Amino acid sequence: MNTIDTISQLLLSSNSQFRIYDIGRKIEKISKEQFEKIELNQIPYPNPAQGHACIAIAFWQKQSSQPYLWLLKLPLDERGLLNQGARNHFIAIIVEALGSDLTQDANDQQEELLKSNPYLYTPAQYKLATLNSKIKLELKQAPSEYLSPFITYMAEENNWDKWQAVGVQGITDFSVRIREPQNMALLVEALPHLPNEVLLPLCSALENESFSVDLIESILALLQVKLTSNNNSTESLIQIQQHLLRSLASNCQHPHVETFIANLLQQKELAAELLITVSGKCWLSLADTKQLMAFFEHLINCNDQALFNSIFKDLVAIPAIRPIVFQCMRTPERSEALSKAIGQLFNQA
Repeated sequence: MNTIDTISQLLLSSNSQFRIYDIGRKIEKISKEQFEKIELNQIPYPNPAQGHACIAIAFWQKQSSQPYLWLLKLPLDERGLLNQGARNHFIAIIVEALGSDLTQDANDQQEELLKSNPYLYTPAQYKLATLNSKIKLELKQAPSEYLSPFITYMAEENNWDKWQAVGVQGITDFSVRIREPQNMALLVEALPHLPNEVLLPLCSALENESFSVDLIESILALLQVKLTSNNNSTESLIQIQQHLLRSLASNCQHPHVETFIANLLQQKELAAELLITVSGKCWLSLADTKQLMAFFEHLINCNDQALFNSIFKDLVAIPAIRPIVFQCMRTPERSEALSKAIGQLFNQA
């Protein structure tokens, strides 16, 4: 086997077909061209999660329709570039265990070596369900048996309390097909009626999808109702607000969503949980100096330096947001409290 320098080369040398997904902040496909640039350190990893690149690689041989799956968590350096040593170590373990045949049935010794790989990563169950749905859709495979019952549940009015038969895999299969007009219309109609047991996992699945303005407006309308509720301080209501907001993650640069978040940041007080959701899921809505400054001012009002430090470090690691964070640090318009919080952050570094 010739020298293998990148994961892409490893997959190509085994004659595998493959797809690559970012599974950190949300789940979205990474093109082979972009992944090659990431591996060669020509560009930083676009959406780092706590200093790591969280990646799913689905690969298969032409004669087989059933893909294998690698779930990886590879460290990044302070510039967001892939740690080459860690990547090379991962490749070395795979080559030692499997050689050039990545899809072979591993024996006990090979299995033990593969399991000891320190870069393997197990994401949350809801992410695995979404990833499975996305891969099946892309490979034109049939959805799970749970999709049909979920569509039936959504279409049958006045049966909202009969959610026990709804499966998470059905929800994710539905969500990856949300751009189909009939599914979009079905959800717009059902959205105000869904119980939390369905609404919350549905929002978690929708965060990975872009969809029509009709659905964006329906989610924003429901979110506004929840934000103005008299029980605004209850823990369960804040959780619903968080999930509705995160459902818009892949649409957060739509003008309607940007305007909504801008208005949200003009309020006198915001729950820390909502600020965490904005930065963790809708970070691209903060790609504006004025918007990010308003966000930081809310963050310091939480009077939690540890929270400020954590979110600041998280945002500055995102290539699209990093230069805007630096602009906010330098602007003379920043408040004394913000200057103090930034100073304490660097004093503790």
